[in-house]
Amino acid sequence: MNLEQEIKELVIARLDTLPDGVGVSVGSDGDYSKKDLIQHVELGDEIGKKIIEVEMHFLRALKSGALYESSYLSNEA
Repeated sequence: MNLEQEIKELVIARLDTLPDGVGVSVGSDGDYSKKDLIQHVELGDEIGKKIIEVEMHFLRALKSGALYESSYLSNEA
């Protein structure tokens, strides 16, 4: 399995944890259900690529601790 396929599977696994009734807005591209998002990621179309990019950015921020630092600083006030 190549890296691109592994990333798709990771993103799909994360999307699959969303509650079924949750919708996600993707900028001006519209609103999508969990099922729609998973289909777009599987297809690798423009919406799918955006979702992958957002998820990877989130995971990198999580890994670097940036999210914890941001959360910690907002709770100091």
